[in-house]
Amino acid sequence: MAPKEPRNFKVVADNRRARYDFEIGDVIEAGIALTGTEVKSLRTGKATIAESYVGVSRSGQVELINANIPEYLQANRFNHEPRRPRRLLLKPREIARLAHGVERDGMTVVPLKIYFNDKGRAKIEIALGRGKKLHDKRETEKKRDWGREKARVMRDKG
Repeated sequence: MAPKEPRNFKVVADNRRARYDFEIGDVIEAGIALTGTEVKSLRTGKATIAESYVGVSRSGQVELINANIPEYLQANRFNHEPRRPRRLLLKPREIARLAHGVERDGMTVVPLKIYFNDKGRAKIEIALGRGKKLHDKRETEKKRDWGREKARVMRDKG
């Protein structure tokens, strides 16, 4: 089997807090329906998705809510609203899986990162996540600290 080529993409916005606050389950890549000025603004790399979430509407649409893509300053009249809900492009089976996870399991759909893939298309990585309790967060922090300490000891020995 031939070795996989590394994926060539540029990360625009990363939600690092999500991995701390949620246990991440299924990860899905979705397209985003954007206007022209939103794409140009994303290419400057100033978007934030830290406080955003994904909602599944009754009509079967999946939307990214509360994501901030700032206005593109070079656009004159035809600019976009920075915090408008943006439709996510998913297959019906993926939408059903997300809706089922939210309804039945009490999970949340969390955006992880927005990036441009190798074809230059804006994509978003979303995941089903379950909120962590305080003791779970402490446990995660202990594991991370121990991993750093172990790496430091191994580096110093060698």
